[in-house]
Amino acid sequence: MRATAPAEPVRTSAADPAPFIRIDGVSKYFGTFRAVENVSLEIRKGEIFALLGGSGCGKTTLLRMLAGFEDPTKGRIFIDGQDMTGVPAYDRPVNMMFQSYALFPHMSVEKNVGYGLKHERMSDAERKDRVREMLELVQLSQFAHRKPHQISGGQRQRVALARALARQPKLLLLDEPLAALDKKLREHTQFELMDIQHKTGTTFIVVTHDQEEAMILSDRMAVMDKGEVRQVGSPTEIYEYPTNRFVAGFIGSINFAEATVASISGDLAEVEVPSFGGRMTARAVPGLAPGQALTLAVRPEKLAISRERPAAGNAVRGVVSDVGYFGKDSLYKVRLPSGAVLSAHSANARRAAEAERVATWEDEVWLCFDPTAAILLTG
Repeated sequence: MRATAPAEPVRTSAADPAPFIRIDGVSKYFGTFRAVENVSLEIRKGEIFALLGGSGCGKTTLLRMLAGFEDPTKGRIFIDGQDMTGVPAYDRPVNMMFQSYALFPHMSVEKNVGYGLKHERMSDAERKDRVREMLELVQLSQFAHRKPHQISGGQRQRVALARALARQPKLLLLDEPLAALDKKLREHTQFELMDIQHKTGTTFIVVTHDQEEAMILSDRMAVMDKGEVRQVGSPTEIYEYPTNRFVAGFIGSINFAEATVASISGDLAEVEVPSFGGRMTARAVPGLAPGQALTLAVRPEKLAISRERPAAGNAVRGVVSDVGYFGKDSLYKVRLPSGAVLSAHSANARRAAEAERVATWEDEVWLCFDPTAAILLTG
């Protein structure tokens, strides 16, 4: 997740009356199939906004409507205050970077970057200056005369980005921009992409199915499912405070348990959790009432695992049924007396032999979590 904000560009606040992009009740139907259903979003100038969801959730269709490649069946799209209804793709202040990059193999890097400037009202000297500026921005000046097949996948991705930015669009749409890269290169390129966006101040909308990528890249994101937006917020808000079971389960790993509200006292709620064998305490959410059925959720990294019963906090007893070692941490599957299985992560903070692990197969252990770590979901 993005830890620091740059001095430039100046971003608008959530309270600003005129968002840079406004998607107002947009739906898109293909025959009887509803690809996008009644989506309303406001996107601020100069932010990276991610559309996150699985295949077929409608995120790419929404991106294509922003670009002007598809017309909404219902609703309207505004970019920088202008209604885009009836405005063709070539007249929109938008550019799009495709997943395949679509570079011309017979052209040099320099010519690929400058291709979109051919019909711009600028002199040859201005065009050359713009291409040089873009190549410097993506740190590819030394590869200007090479062909796409003579550079790496990560460098081709930056060429495509430079070409998309060369026309200085107000909005850049990126459709799975890093999907073609291997894991290590993708992680490195994510930070390069953020740095380039900071320098240009261009508003980016990124479509991705990769949860980690959305968490790292975006200032805010919209989680989509079956054509609908299920939640909008910052990466921290989406991960730590999901508003429904779908979002909680889609982002990261999580344990779910059916529960019933027993009592409410201030900002805490006592909930009966049969699979845990008793009552647990959790931070209350608005609108709770005694007797209400809901879901208690807790993420694996919030569960502390130990051989001894903890003195405070919610605690459940079980037996280790499986262990996975991932280097930086270990995953424990703990089977409770009810038969439910909980996942718990334990950080491997020091180099240790297997015998020094917190627990191993068939060990009886306790799992403990703080009331503030529990998430109560009513939807």
